[in-house]
Amino acid sequence: MNISVSERVRVFQTNVFSELFAYKKQRLEQGLEVIDLSVGSPDLPPPVYVMEVLADAVKDPTQYGYALKGTDEFHEAVAHYYEKRFSVLLDPSKEILQLMGSQDGLVHLPMIFADPGDLILVPDPGYTAYEAGVHLASATLYPMPLKKENQFLPCLREIPEDVAKKAKMMILNFPGNPVPALATKEFFEEVVQFAKKYEIIVVHDFAYSELIFDEKKGISFLEIEGAKEVGIEFNSLSKSFNLAGARIGYIVGNEKMIEEIAKVKSNLDYGTFLPIQKAAATALKGGTEFLHQNRKIYERRRNILVEGLSSLGWHVEKPSATMFIWAEIPKGWRSKEFALELIQAGVVVTPGNAFGVQGEGYVRIALVQPEEKLKRAIELIDQSGILQRKR
Repeated sequence: MNISVSERVRVFQTNVFSELFAYKKQRLEQGLEVIDLSVGSPDLPPPVYVMEVLADAVKDPTQYGYALKGTDEFHEAVAHYYEKRFSVLLDPSKEILQLMGSQDGLVHLPMIFADPGDLILVPDPGYTAYEAGVHLASATLYPMPLKKENQFLPCLREIPEDVAKKAKMMILNFPGNPVPALATKEFFEEVVQFAKKYEIIVVHDFAYSELIFDEKKGISFLEIEGAKEVGIEFNSLSKSFNLAGARIGYIVGNEKMIEEIAKVKSNLDYGTFLPIQKAAATALKGGTEFLHQNRKIYERRRNILVEGLSSLGWHVEKPSATMFIWAEIPKGWRSKEFALELIQAGVVVTPGNAFGVQGEGYVRIALVQPEEKLKRAIELIDQSGILQRKR
């Protein structure tokens, strides 16, 4: 039988993470050491009190029906969190929508607001889910380069007038993945004015809102005057509270946009498991001390890795946020070649060009191993001699 797939699916390639996993598996089967710093999956547990709430809730036999949507308790907890952390006031019933992880919404979103052929402005390099969503909507991706000389912020002035007029949506991500840059208030103000001028929906992915270092503070897009008129913000408990496997996130912002997303979502799933909602609400209402401790762990890991690589002669920028280092590779290498050489050394990272054309010349290193493992990774890189070899 001849099995064919749709045109929209044909554009998908084998995910780079699957390819890296295959190399990693091969090395492990050979009995060789591997330290995986490729996938941004937290290795730390959620708060103990959150696990206890979850454990108690799963023993309640009344909690196993369809959730259908976010509970009032969860929505109120999100509103409480946003008011406390960002001084943003939200209507729990109209300006918040629960998701089964933020990627759920990010991938489906373009299908709701864009027709085939419509332009969507996407950061390059950018999180791979953005491109997947554009393709599934049969829309057209227009890359916004994130360049070092612009502090990795897209230059809106460089977007051609005809492109801006055709664009339906702009996706932003600060602090970002794979580029851990921070947005400024001035930049977001420029975005709001740009969006109003060209009637573009702004989508801000704020998944790393709590992993910001050196006593700096992240900016919610919704803090900016006029932001709710043009956009929405995605957030998640995956990275902030180490609940990645629980798959729970949410959208906040423009009431009308959220209403339209809710209509589609009601046809896609039956909601997040009720005990997970209860645990997530508990985290959002009382996680200040945990968030501080979690942040400090990643900050120490960042320092160990950046300083360790620097001692080997590989000088990389010290990121201000996220669980990633966006490392410019030594001259003469291509991103994928360099990443494959590191795998041979026993260290798995992600080539930067997996996230877009502008990612060439970089690798993404995830801070998802204990400090001793990071120190060992530095030793393995040193022993490999890769930094002394020229291409």
